[in-house]
Amino acid sequence: MRKPSSSPTSPSAPLPAQPFPIEQALDTLERELTRFTPPLIDQMGEVSQTPFRILIATILSLRTKDTLTAVVAPRLFAVADTPAAMLALGVERIAELIYPVGFYRVKARQIVAICQILLERYGGEVPSDLDELLKLPGVGRKTANLVVTAGFGLPGICVDIHVHRICNRWGYVQTRTPEETEMALRARLPQRYWTPINRLLVTLGQNICHPTSPRCSICPIRDLCPRIGVTRSR
Repeated sequence: MRKPSSSPTSPSAPLPAQPFPIEQALDTLERELTRFTPPLIDQMGEVSQTPFRILIATILSLRTKDTLTAVVAPRLFAVADTPAAMLALGVERIAELIYPVGFYRVKARQIVAICQILLERYGGEVPSDLDELLKLPGVGRKTANLVVTAGFGLPGICVDIHVHRICNRWGYVQTRTPEETEMALRARLPQRYWTPINRLLVTLGQNICHPTSPRCSICPIRDLCPRIGVTRSR
C-alpha cells in the first residue's frame, strides 16, 4: 500500500502551529527585494503599457524566459500593437516575429484568434472582466489575472507556480494546484496584497526560494518561514 504523500501541497501535510505572518512577510519582501529585477509583465505595467500589449506579452511569456520575451515582445509590437494590425499580419508573419518563444506557432494561431474575437465581440478592446478574458483562446487564470492587474490596475490575484509553491512552503495555504491556491488566497489574503503578491513571490522564487535547494541563508524572511517540505537548502 502506498504511503500518504508528505508533499507540502498535499492535504495531509501538517500546517505550522502558529499562523504564518503573511503581512509581515510581504511587507519585508517589498522592502528587501528591490535589488532584483521584477517579472517582465510587472515592468510593463509600471510603464503604462496598453491592456492589449499586456495580454499578448503574457501569452508570449508562457513557458518562455522573461529575458527572451523582453526581446520578442517589443519586436512584435514595433510592427503591430492593435488587434486590427496584428490580424493583418497573419499567422505566418506573427510566427516569424515571435520566434523562438516556446510553442511559437501555437501562440501565433492563438494571437490571431484572440484578435478576431476582440474585433468581433469587444469592439477591438480587451475586456477588463476576468470571466470574459477567460473566454479568449489560450488565456488561463494566470494570464487573465495579469491583464486585470497589470493592464487595468484592478484587484486580482495572479498565481503561477512560484506563488503556489511558496505559499504552501510557508504553510499559509494547503493546496494542490495554482487555481486552488488562488481561491484560497482570495478567501484569506488582505486585498491590499492581491496585486503585489505575484510580483513579490515570482521575484523571490526566481532568485532565492527555488523549488529544490532554496537559498535560505540569504532569504529576508528566513526567520519567519517554516520551510514546509524543504529537505535541502543553501
